[in-house]
Amino acid sequence: AVKWYRLAAEQGYANAQGNLGVMYYEGRGVPQDYKTAVEWYRLAAEQGNANAQRNLGLMHINKQGVSQDYETAVKWFRLAAEQGNASAQYNLGVIYSSGQGIPQDYETAVKWYRLAAEQGYAKSQYNLGVMYAKGRGVPKDYQTAVKSWKLAAEQGDHRAQYYLGFMYINGQGVPKDQKAAVKWYKLAAEQGNANAQYNLGLMYVNGQGISQAYKTAVKWFRLAAEQGTDRAQLNLGVMYDKGLGVERNHVYAHMWSKIAAANGNKNADKIIEKIAQRMTTAELSEARKLAKECIRKNYKGC
Repeated sequence: AVKWYRLAAEQGYANAQGNLGVMYYEGRGVPQDYKTAVEWYRLAAEQGNANAQRNLGLMHINKQGVSQDYETAVKWFRLAAEQGNASAQYNLGVIYSSGQGIPQDYETAVKWYRLAAEQGYAKSQYNLGVMYAKGRGVPKDYQTAVKSWKLAAEQGDHRAQYYLGFMYINGQGVPKDQKAAVKWYKLAAEQGNANAQYNLGLMYVNGQGISQAYKTAVKWFRLAAEQGTDRAQLNLGVMYDKGLGVERNHVYAHMWSKIAAANGNKNADKIIEKIAQRMTTAELSEARKLAKECIRKNYKGC
């Protein structure tokens, strides 16, 4: 494929130039070479190829083959966005929303997010929902936020799925519905969203929208804890302390609570103190040792 792309690219065909840029960027059929990718992207972009313009913008953002330059990135993203390239529209929205390299402008960010969202671009649908939920560039409107998140969530965006769960449990923009909250939390949790895993664990502990199941709660707390979520680490410690869903074990209870404290959880110290009162000196020493080992292992397999 590289051979034929090169032949066409050298004859000035923009699509071939753009595709050759992709091959160099990904290292397919040629050694990976960002600088050469940029050269071919630029040739295609200068002929008006929207995908190449978008890709060139990304290279300037990510310092790949060129120095970081947000103004140049905006230039290329805008050219692609004005041709209807949804990814470029989304990236313009991100830059205007964050104010990286250019003045922050929420209204302009919303404009570009909306254009991409209307094309079904899930990341933009999610971000547009955030803008409505926070009242950035638009009046705060939870119902519109929920609508936008639902569109993204149905395409599998785990962040939108998490926020939908949050909105259903709190009755913001939708009537309170614990079963719907569980549904969306579960979808996000299964994709590894740590906040959803933690909240789903709470739903199982409290029997909200689903039958109470401590063992399943422990499973979700553990998955979130392994990602460094301090609230999940503390709750996992509490489950070990009380023997809920796991065999009661004060050493593991202390270990996870200690890890939560190390990660800044303000409620952990009181719980650690209570657990420690039921432990021997040897058990406390073991718990502290295990906590250090667990942190060193990045919370995996503790």
